[in-house]
Amino acid sequence: MVTTKQHVLDIAMNLTRIGNWAADGYDAKNERITVFLDQTNQYLQEIRTVKFSNRFKQTFDTFDPIFQRLYKEASPKPANTIVWAETMMTWGNILTHRASLLD
Repeated sequence: MVTTKQHVLDIAMNLTRIGNWAADGYDAKNERITVFLDQTNQYLQEIRTVKFSNRFKQTFDTFDPIFQRLYKEASPKPANTIVWAETMMTWGNILTHRASLLD
């Protein structure tokens, strides 16, 4: 069974990958980006019902609507792919560090 912490770390890893691919050339990596966005969205659906500690809940509650906006902006292509990519990578970093609160 996958733990909530592992799901959060998988989400973080995907965000970092997506951000890197988008920064390297969104059009060239569009198919891969779409696959990982969908997978990340699925992971989020699986943990939305989890009762997080207050220390992590605030982070998740801030992140979730931002991800939903980024997810929608991805199709067909974000207006500014570099800013979009940087936002993905930033949240990947934040979630990686904040996942330690789930121990």
